[in-house]
Amino acid sequence: MTRVQRNTFLACFLGWTLDSFDFFLLTFCLKAIAADFHIGVKQVAEAIFWTLVMRPVGALLFGAMAERFGRRPTLMLNVVAFSVFELASAFAPTLHSFLVCRALFGVAMGGVWGVGAALALETLPARGRGFFSGLLQEGYVVGNLLAAALFGLLFPHLHGSGILTNWRVLFMVGALPALLAFYLQYKVEESPVWLASRDRRRLAPTIAFDFARLQHIVRLSLCYLPTFLFLVVLMTAFTSFSHGTQDLYPTFLLDRGLSDGHVGLVAAIANIGAFVGGICCGTLSEKLGRRKTILLAALLAIPMVPLWAWSHSMAMLAVGGFLMQFMVQGAWGIIPAHLNELAPGPVRAIFPGVAYQLGNLLSSRNAVFQAAYAARHNGGALNVALSGTVVIVAVVVATVAALGPEAKGSDLAVPTAQ
Repeated sequence: MTRVQRNTFLACFLGWTLDSFDFFLLTFCLKAIAADFHIGVKQVAEAIFWTLVMRPVGALLFGAMAERFGRRPTLMLNVVAFSVFELASAFAPTLHSFLVCRALFGVAMGGVWGVGAALALETLPARGRGFFSGLLQEGYVVGNLLAAALFGLLFPHLHGSGILTNWRVLFMVGALPALLAFYLQYKVEESPVWLASRDRRRLAPTIAFDFARLQHIVRLSLCYLPTFLFLVVLMTAFTSFSHGTQDLYPTFLLDRGLSDGHVGLVAAIANIGAFVGGICCGTLSEKLGRRKTILLAALLAIPMVPLWAWSHSMAMLAVGGFLMQFMVQGAWGIIPAHLNELAPGPVRAIFPGVAYQLGNLLSSRNAVFQAAYAARHNGGALNVALSGTVVIVAVVVATVAALGPEAKGSDLAVPTAQ
C-alpha cells in the first residue's frame, strides 16, 4: 500500500476498534452497574438494547453526511461523538439517564462502520480486498480484546465509591478515543472515489426536480430495494450471531465462578481467536468466494458449542472461546468487502451501514431474551440460551448467505451500474 492508503486504513481500523472498545466495556460491567443501581442484570441489559436499536439512526445520519460532505470529516465527527457519550455514561446518576446516554452512544456508534468501511475500501486496491476486509472488521474484535484486557487488569483493583465506582472509571477511560480525531485531521486524505463523484456533480448540468426526475428516483429505489432487503436479513442473522455469542458471555463466565481477572483472560483468548479467524476467512474468501466462506465458517461454529458453553475448567472454556470466535468472526471478516461490493456506488456510505445497523435493530433484544431465559431458570440456564442461539443462528446465516448474490472483485471506483 502507499503511504496514503496505509494511513487511511489505519485510521478506519482504529475508529472501529475504539468504537467497539467503548461498546464492550458495558458488557463486562453489567453486574457492577446492576449492583450500583440496585437492580438486576436484565434491567441493565436494556442498555445494550438501546445502543443497538439506535445504531440505524446513526448509520442513516452519518452516512448521509458522508455522501454530502465527505467520508473523512464525517468520521472525525463520529469519533468525537461516541467518545463524548461514553464519558457522559460514566457520570449518569440513575439508570434512566444511563439508558439515555447509551442510546445517544448508539447513534454515534451506528455511523462508524459504514463511513469507515467506505473510506477504507474506496481507497485501497481491489487486489487482496478479502484480506483487508477481514482485518478491518476485526477492529471490532480488537476493541473487545482491549475491553477485556482493561477489565481484567484494572477492574479488580478499583474500589471507588459514589460517583467514582469501579465501572465508572472504566467508562471515563473509554472517552480517550476522541484523540483519534487529530490523526484523522492531519494524516488521512479523503476517499478518491468520493472526490471524483463530487467533481462529476459539479460538472453535471442542473436538473430541475420535476415529475420525470421523481420517477427516475423511484425507479432507482425500486431497483436497489431487493438487494437492500436481502442485506438487512443477512445482517440480522449476522448481528444475532456475534452479539448472541459475545454480549452475555462475560456474565456467563462470572456465573461459572471465574474471577474478574480470569474472565478478562478467557475473553482475551477468545478475541485472539476472532482476530485470527477474521483475517484467515477474509483471505480465504478471495479463493472460495464470499458466500461459500461465510457458509463454511458459520456451520463450523456449531461443533464448538460443547467446549464453549458446557466446559467446567477455565482452560477448556478458553479453548472453546477461541474456536467459537474464530468461526463467528471468521464469517464476519468477509462482511465489509461483501456488503461494499453489493452496494450501489452513489450510496455506498449509506447502503451497507444502514443495512448493517437495521440488522442490529432487529436483533437488539437478543441479550435481553437470553438474560430473561436464564432468570426464569434461576440464572442456571444461560449456557442453554447461548447454545441454542449459536445452533439456530449459524444455520440461518449459512442459508441466507448461500441464497444471496456474489460480487467478489467488483470495481468500487465505478459509481453505479448502467
